[in-house]
Amino acid sequence: MTFVAATNNAAKLKEMKRILGLLGIEVITMKEAGVSVSPEEDGTTFAENARIKARAVCEACGLPSVADDSGICVDALGGAPGIYSARYGGEGLDDPGRTLLLLENMKDVPDGLRTGRFVSAICVAYPDGSTVEAQGACEGHILREVTGENGFGYDPIFEDIHGYKFGVVSAEIKDGVSHRRAALDALVKKLEERNKE
Repeated sequence: MTFVAATNNAAKLKEMKRILGLLGIEVITMKEAGVSVSPEEDGTTFAENARIKARAVCEACGLPSVADDSGICVDALGGAPGIYSARYGGEGLDDPGRTLLLLENMKDVPDGLRTGRFVSAICVAYPDGSTVEAQGACEGHILREVTGENGFGYDPIFEDIHGYKFGVVSAEIKDGVSHRRAALDALVKKLEERNKE
């Protein structure tokens, strides 16, 4: 089984390839599929945005495409940044800048109220117009400072409920407990059910 990854995010692509590879699914890049698209992510949920991306790439290359839309949802911020995680603070910020902005916005939040979660919605779009979708989450809390240099995005300020600091642990450990792994595991179960039909 081969899917085209509907992402231009190199770190996300690497993680998806690693996890889906363990599950027996090959992932190729849009470049390898001969397409280059960047659809407007104007959905109101992670699931809608994943669907938009997967369908756009599938329509462009005619091959099954897999997309992930993910982000961090912080309870003390009313669920923000949520679907705007990659655009938090505006266009001028990079990943470290967005991470520092989130820490600044959380500076007065006491330890017991710093809960949040990473959420991942995955969608596979097929040339016949059908889709298979799944979602996963990883509960935890927001640290008070950047900790470690591993991972990407908001990983260096997140600790999950098992005590794993995503900026410190290895990719292998993170892959086993992450929101993306939970979503991809759920996706694979749905794909297996689809293949039995």
